[in-house]
Amino acid sequence: MLPRSGDVIHVTKAASVQFAAPMLFRVIRVHDWPTYEGWIWLDGYELNTSGDAVERRSIFVQVGGLRAVGKAPDPRARNGRQPGIGSGSGSVAARMRSNR
Repeated sequence: MLPRSGDVIHVTKAASVQFAAPMLFRVIRVHDWPTYEGWIWLDGYELNTSGDAVERRSIFVQVGGLRAVGKAPDPRARNGRQPGIGSGSGSVAARMRSNR
């Protein structure tokens, strides 16, 4: 599984011995740098148990040792905003009728 930007992955010692303490990691970038077969450099954020970013990191891991957890949560869902919904009162049609 090759991660993509926005993916949340579980990184353990199966990915690299430095991760004896597992962590969740949100991928920002997958580098195309030349490296050993099956290894990649990732930029991203270490996540706490709530899914909040606590530290930006670059990590060198084996692709075969990564486990997908899911996509990063939509930040609009946390603050209650919805795309395309204005803050004004009433529907668009009602506002258009009142502007005649």
